[in-house]
Amino acid sequence: MIFDKSFRPREPTLKGETSAAPSDMTLTELVSWISSGEFTNPKAMGDATYFTCQRVLAQSMGKLPLKLVRKTESDGTEQLRGDPLYPVFRLRPNPFTTAASFQTSMEFCKNEYGNSYAWMQPHEKAMRLWQLPSQQVRIWWDNAKLLSAQAHIWYIWSAPDGKQYPFSEEEIIHFRTWYSLDGITGLPVRDILKLTIGGAVESQKMLNRLYSNGMAGKAVVQYTGDINPEKQKAFVLGLEEFIDSKDTGTRSLIPVPIGSTITPLDIKLADAQYLELRKFTALQVAGAFGVKPDQINDYTKSSYSSSEAQQLAFLVETLMWTLENNQQEYDYKALSSDRLAKGDCFEYNTAVVLKADTKTQIDAITAAIGGSLYTPDEGRNFIGMRSKPGGDKLYSSNGSIIPLEDAGKQYEKKGENTNA
Repeated sequence: MIFDKSFRPREPTLKGETSAAPSDMTLTELVSWISSGEFTNPKAMGDATYFTCQRVLAQSMGKLPLKLVRKTESDGTEQLRGDPLYPVFRLRPNPFTTAASFQTSMEFCKNEYGNSYAWMQPHEKAMRLWQLPSQQVRIWWDNAKLLSAQAHIWYIWSAPDGKQYPFSEEEIIHFRTWYSLDGITGLPVRDILKLTIGGAVESQKMLNRLYSNGMAGKAVVQYTGDINPEKQKAFVLGLEEFIDSKDTGTRSLIPVPIGSTITPLDIKLADAQYLELRKFTALQVAGAFGVKPDQINDYTKSSYSSSEAQQLAFLVETLMWTLENNQQEYDYKALSSDRLAKGDCFEYNTAVVLKADTKTQIDAITAAIGGSLYTPDEGRNFIGMRSKPGGDKLYSSNGSIIPLEDAGKQYEKKGENTNA
């Protein structure tokens, strides 16, 4: 595994100068070395629906705690809190990033560019995770065996210093969108819906122009006589200066020469079905991302009960694929085959997005304790309360809650009835 090897600079082997990350970098230099480049597409992000979908998906992943657990048939699921990898994935991937911010940023870049990458830097007994700018990474298939004795996939990062740094597939966490033509690289939604998102951006620009013009649209200027193109342009620009209040400071009065008239072209947004088209476009974009209508503030056919159902549907229909894909990537790249054989794996805690109200939680936990599914301590820990003496036993509910090993003893005969 990569953790058993020291990280050494490699000799340049690609066209142009290439090398691995310098091993003698300070932490500050490492951050500057990695952090650069644009992470957003300003045109697409200008659409409110596109931005909302990106926010919902990215923050949803950031809300889900990632835990390192061990699953066995005898002991069930156990969190490995003492493992060196646990705080890396659960709390802090590197000294400058929280786990929530890291997961959020990786999900955003995956949806924005189709792929997101993180470098696993060996550090002491565990590692550090550093996100690489998606636009600066390209995937290279070394079929000519220039970088190793066997053909492998390499990730080539074009750093801001002008150099190219190759990373083996064992060193990079790679998340891709579900839409992939080769199974290796993903395609972003904005490329698939380029025309739809572009139309939404243009409609917002049109509305902005109406606001800036005081909700005044285009107009026809009628005048007598002939005006050459130069004077015609100067005449129109003079009128626009008054309309825009650049010099006069007023929008109420517009002076026009005698014999000239201004006739506005009255185009109503309602007649053009502007709102209906905007709503339809928003639902199209949200549907492509797998985001539910109430998550983009469309409550037309929504209620409290349907919102809960939509939240569950969002988890199952949209997030579940991402969760499973990420867990498999983390398991394969960060854990050895020996650890996988022991049942070690990474797991997202999806219960945090499905929490019900307090009464429903208490009723469900009480039923689980009475049904011998939870111990009282497990139920108390679920709602953040401390364990109590005797709470580590399973209980059974049969009119009253009693320890499971004592179930049925109340029916045993305590002696012969001497009054018979």
